[in-house]
Amino acid sequence: MRKLDETLSSFLLAVVLAAGTALVIPGGATGLWTAAHAQTAPSPAPAPIPARAGWAASATGRVEPKDGQVLIGTQVAGRVADVAVKSGDKVQAGDLMVRLEEEDLMTRVTATAVDVQVRERERDEEVAKGLALERRQAEDSVATAERALFRARLAFDEVAFKLRMKSGGTQDDLDKARFNINAAKEQLSNSRASLARVIAKDGMPLATRFEASLAAARAELSLAEAAVERVRIRAPSDGSILNVSAKFGEIVAPSLEAPLIVFGDLKSMRVKAEVEERDATKVKIGQRVVVKGDAFPDKQFDGVVTSISQTLATPRIASRGVRRPTDIEVLEVLVALDGTPPLLTGMRVDVFFKQDEPAQAASAPSKTN
Repeated sequence: MRKLDETLSSFLLAVVLAAGTALVIPGGATGLWTAAHAQTAPSPAPAPIPARAGWAASATGRVEPKDGQVLIGTQVAGRVADVAVKSGDKVQAGDLMVRLEEEDLMTRVTATAVDVQVRERERDEEVAKGLALERRQAEDSVATAERALFRARLAFDEVAFKLRMKSGGTQDDLDKARFNINAAKEQLSNSRASLARVIAKDGMPLATRFEASLAAARAELSLAEAAVERVRIRAPSDGSILNVSAKFGEIVAPSLEAPLIVFGDLKSMRVKAEVEERDATKVKIGQRVVVKGDAFPDKQFDGVVTSISQTLATPRIASRGVRRPTDIEVLEVLVALDGTPPLLTGMRVDVFFKQDEPAQAASAPSKTN
């Protein structure tokens, strides 16, 4: 009996101790678990930074020359015989940049020119009077001006080559050759205008057989000279060479995806921005903007909206951070930058459109189609 009482007492004591432990441990255990969990659990995501007051919209943009980048390729297939420019060079309209092999074409020009001389002698044996004579003289003037322009371009390229290779020629010679080209262009334009006025006169007789043969031979010569010009790739306007991919000796062909020269006018810069569809109505022509780039974290550049596309399109500029959904459409906006900022073409920037009333643009911009 005594043994049973001792067993019962031990049992009751164990129950009491267990109950006390249950009352004490949960709080402590919970506290220990909470501390351990606090050490291992990931920290909550930071709250998004609120947009600065005053911005009507923001967009990703890319820096370009004032008239955009011009991708210059070849019109015909051939082997590169000369690369006359390098990245960073400044060129003027008409300067030779790349030349393809042209020996066969020059041979064709020489042969066709001989044929023209023969046809001219045959035609001159026929006597022309009145309107027929007036037309003959106008046609001869046009032909002479075309040959003069072709020769002036060849002479200019030769002087430029010698000057570049330091094998003769001076800058004055190059300027004179450029002047001769401009004079030949003006003469050709005047001659063609005169021929058009003569042909438009009433009572103009039909061309004779020899006159028609000469006209056909001259047309062949003009085509041969034009073929030579097509393998001489020239600067379309004054500007700078942004990139050169043409290499001496390589075979090139017409391709929109493989330009030989990237050309642009760096006298002023612009930004092509892509505004998301939801912000399309918040952008206006003449609106002031602020442009910032990662390369200049402590600087900002001012500009003004000069052109807004009239249609939405698929974005072409890769966005930073999380990729945007592919179904988002964007509005292309052109921003003219003030002054001459030290930005590089192709640099990706962030464009912030101010919320104030649109300012009057310096010049009346036209909307792009």
